[in-house]
Amino acid sequence: MPQKRSTFPGKGRFGAALTLAASVLAATLGAPQAAQAEGQLRIAEQFGVVYLLLNVARDQQLIEKHGKEAGVDIKVDWTQLSGGSAVNDALLSGAVDIAGAGVGPLLTIWDRTHGKQNVKAVASLGNFPYYLVSNNPNVKTIADFSEKDRIAVPAVGVSVQSRYLQFASAKLWGDAEYNRLDKYTVNLPHPDAAAALKTGGTELNGHFSNPPFQEQEVENKNVHVVLNSYDVLGPNSPTVLFATEKFRDENPKTYQAFIDALADAADYIKRDKPGAADTYIRVTHSSIDRAQLIKIIENPQFEFTINPKNTYPMAEFLYRVGAIKTKPTSWKDYFFQDAKLLEGS
Repeated sequence: MPQKRSTFPGKGRFGAALTLAASVLAATLGAPQAAQAEGQLRIAEQFGVVYLLLNVARDQQLIEKHGKEAGVDIKVDWTQLSGGSAVNDALLSGAVDIAGAGVGPLLTIWDRTHGKQNVKAVASLGNFPYYLVSNNPNVKTIADFSEKDRIAVPAVGVSVQSRYLQFASAKLWGDAEYNRLDKYTVNLPHPDAAAALKTGGTELNGHFSNPPFQEQEVENKNVHVVLNSYDVLGPNSPTVLFATEKFRDENPKTYQAFIDALADAADYIKRDKPGAADTYIRVTHSSIDRAQLIKIIENPQFEFTINPKNTYPMAEFLYRVGAIKTKPTSWKDYFFQDAKLLEGS
């Protein structure tokens, strides 16, 4: 079972993430753990501003607030992992109740558990462009990557960053070569990849990133954007939250309190972006410059919302190339349908 943390990791994040991932995998190989009783909520998140809805809900204790309104005292435990594979393992082992990861890992676990645990998305975390960046001046497009290059992603072949790269590869070289660039990708948490890319001197010279790391990376004159995820799919929701059908059915009040907390957090960010920036710094203990962070959050391409946008083209693509075996008929097949999710795609 993942270690419970009251704060986010600082130095040695990568090693801690690997240790935690290993413990989760060991739990997965053992007997499944029992679902938590109503009033218990264990959340696995990752790195970046894309998790700001969770940061706000945590800081303002919005889940606990809505639980009390429903007559339930909810105890919330927070765990930070890196990579969709580790997050999916944690959810399937029963180590966490709500998992935060990209649409790629969601579709993988939805397909894997279809007709069994029936994992589906609970909500989106918003719409954000993700940048593939490089400090190799010879890499202008994805066609320029070679065996000399290494691209960091949270989870090779599974993370939404990997899936974006595969989608772009299929557009360029055809579906048969959708995974052509996978051999150049390596697993590394976003903070560690960003630090390595900015300082240079390692074999790593590419990173499919996310905010705020991508904005910090391109501040370095030697780092440039190779691909924008919006150029691949258009505006879309890259990162989502998901859970098992069992948890949702057996914990209706806790589940609803979580949804209501996310909706409140989204409203707060829309009203007070400087306050949201302060929340991110306070909760994650980030050393990012406050003015820079506010500018990032105010990016007009960012939308903090629980409603998913344009996720279905990725699902169609993954089915088409054989990455998932079950073909969804629409986004509603892999999202739980709740009153708060008024619209989506």
